[in-house]
Amino acid sequence: MLQRLKKTEDVPLEEQVLSVQHGDEETRHHLLSSYQPFIAKCVSNVCKRYINQEQDDEFSIGLMAFNEAMDTYSRDKGSSFLTFAKLVISRKVIDFIRQQTDHFHSVSLDQVEEDDESQTAEWRVSQVSKDEYAKTQDNWYRQIEIEEYNERLKEFKLSFAELADLSPKHVDARQSAQDVARYVYEDEALRHYVLDKKRLPIKQIEPHVSVSKKTIERNRKYILAVFVLLCEDFTYLKEYVQGVS
Repeated sequence: MLQRLKKTEDVPLEEQVLSVQHGDEETRHHLLSSYQPFIAKCVSNVCKRYINQEQDDEFSIGLMAFNEAMDTYSRDKGSSFLTFAKLVISRKVIDFIRQQTDHFHSVSLDQVEEDDESQTAEWRVSQVSKDEYAKTQDNWYRQIEIEEYNERLKEFKLSFAELADLSPKHVDARQSAQDVARYVYEDEALRHYVLDKKRLPIKQIEPHVSVSKKTIERNRKYILAVFVLLCEDFTYLKEYVQGVS
């Protein structure tokens, strides 16, 4: 067994995940065990508190999310497995927290008696708290996506902070740039080239799109930023780039 683990540690993580997807249950259990500190950290970042691996339900949700991430990860997306797993864990934990909150307020509503004004007022305050909590959760969710997106952009020497400045000012120009990004993303050969080289093969793109080489070059950074967004499952961040889906 020790020899098996040493051999596994020499294999890149993404290769181990691929092995899991092909039915290697021993590697699955090894990764679930060895990456528990990583899972706990991801869960803690969402919950904003220390996570006890033996007592907190949120950790169990994170563990199941990590397991799900191993089954659903795809290299074609371009991100590392741990980046992908962190996003899956964060979303699953936030969904769990939301469900718990919804259940609590549902029970509170069932307990309110129509003739009891004080209880009704108390429930109204509780409902406001629920709405504020949901808004806070959405903000956390969005912030997690921003952090993950920014890490991916760094690979292309870009940053989320400069995205607004990179965006073409005219709607038509912005849409054309997004169309170029989508074409690159949907063409398998071009997608792999950009993910590998971290740059656009402009000469290969130009014959297949409705904009000039000069225009592609001018909007190169924005096209790359949209391309990265298309490669990842960032639900909230697509609001920042109109028309991206």
